[in-house]
Amino acid sequence: MAEGQWSPGRKETDADEFRPVLDIVEPSRQRRFTVFLRLLLLIPHFIVLLVLHIAAFFTVIVGWFAALALGRLPGPVFRFLTGVLGYDMRVSASDMLLIDRYPPFALTPPADYPAQIEVRPTPLNRLAVLFRVFLMIPAAIVQSLAVYGWWALAFVWWLITLCLGRMPRPLFEATAATLRYRMRFSAYVMMLTPAYPKGLFGDDDLAVAPGGRSRSATRPLVLSSAAKWLVVLFLVLGLVGHITSSVTASTTDDPSDTRLVGS
Repeated sequence: MAEGQWSPGRKETDADEFRPVLDIVEPSRQRRFTVFLRLLLLIPHFIVLLVLHIAAFFTVIVGWFAALALGRLPGPVFRFLTGVLGYDMRVSASDMLLIDRYPPFALTPPADYPAQIEVRPTPLNRLAVLFRVFLMIPAAIVQSLAVYGWWALAFVWWLITLCLGRMPRPLFEATAATLRYRMRFSAYVMMLTPAYPKGLFGDDDLAVAPGGRSRSATRPLVLSSAAKWLVVLFLVLGLVGHITSSVTASTTDDPSDTRLVGS
């Protein structure tokens, strides 16, 4: 599929805490053949991601101790974790049907690739680093509900995209908002940023640069009313799914729910 040259939109203001940015070039059309086989085609990337996530886990532990001592992540740690996060987002943007171009097997993507992230090296608050595992719990719950809810109806989104050859705009916006929130949460967990995850319901429309949007469809990411309702749907489905799973698990594990043989 022919993709236009990727170029970032207006830079986030430096006056406030910089939040990691997910830039996605929205495809005008998607090839139905690649949509039909999307998850199968991405299996090699899932294997690579498994290995990268294992390496990133131990790197984060090293980075945590370093951040406590230095008040920042060492350069090599920051660059590796940023590369892993970017790789994860490119694969996720593909499996969530936001882009059609196949992800490269590289931590650094081509300049024209339609899914990019921007994370800036920033000093870290040592106290926030020390208690990071506790501070991230509320955001972990939100991102878990949103992502779980999206995947609960993934077959429906896949079928719509397959039939139309594209994602309807409200669905694209809601999916991009969900993925961006997960990216910001992951960046916070990895200590790539001190900024707490936010923006699940998009950005203020006043953030749109004068003269219209850039090639990036997600900088800023302004959600329509329909897209916001879809995000609410993701959260509700995620909550229902987690409650159902918990109830089912507790019922299965209940030792009092036993039957006597021959009774």
